[in-house]
Amino acid sequence: MQSLTRPGSQAEQAGRLVLAGLVVVLLPALPFGNYLIYPFVILTTWFHEMGHGLSALAMGQEFHQLMIFASGSGVAESRVAPDAGGLTFAAIAAGGPLAPCLAGALLIIASAHPRLWRPVLWGVAGAIIASVIIWVRSAVGFAVLPLVAACLALVAWRAGPALTRFTLQFLGVLAAMSMLRDFHYLFTENAVIGGREVLSDTGQIAAVTGLPHWLWAALILALSAAMVGGALKYALAEKRLRPPRGKPPANVLQFRRD
Repeated sequence: MQSLTRPGSQAEQAGRLVLAGLVVVLLPALPFGNYLIYPFVILTTWFHEMGHGLSALAMGQEFHQLMIFASGSGVAESRVAPDAGGLTFAAIAAGGPLAPCLAGALLIIASAHPRLWRPVLWGVAGAIIASVIIWVRSAVGFAVLPLVAACLALVAWRAGPALTRFTLQFLGVLAAMSMLRDFHYLFTENAVIGGREVLSDTGQIAAVTGLPHWLWAALILALSAAMVGGALKYALAEKRLRPPRGKPPANVLQFRRD
């Protein structure tokens, strides 16, 4: 009987994703764990704020700058045309909380394809560096984000396949689980960021649409859960984990005699 934990099996893949999740959850509880995970907390803030900024660009507006603070909070400042409609403001506000889960889902999907492991890590590292040059305007961002990018680039360049895949899965799970970290923020109408009290993301959507902020928080969480669940289902599909069956060579005639 073949072991369920054979290399490349569904059980092995699920085990690695569970391990990545446990590292994300348990690392802060370990001695110096908060210091070890701090750069990745900043990275999840980067995903969030880049979501706001890139949503602004997608809506035809201007992404001005990105500020990340030592507390792990951040602000993406966008210049929006005076005649922009309510949909524009709502889309920019929603882009922040949805971006980490979308990024996490894509990273989890990429972890199911060995040929993508290194290119995706190189891509994330390059995107971080490009954002630091173009948009980041805070000391924490300048200090932490290039370090994270350098670590990802080093893994992509020199690490073995196991560490490369685990890094990708760790980043995916970290980004996906940020929705739990932001749970309280999503269900808060106002928040203090950078010493100023401002509308939260869902508070801004509520102000534009007239619907309560908690309804938008629930919808964002449901959509985030659907994205992450779909990514996990894709990555753990048994048909993708089994080695492909061999096929007979092309242009070969086969004869049978009974």
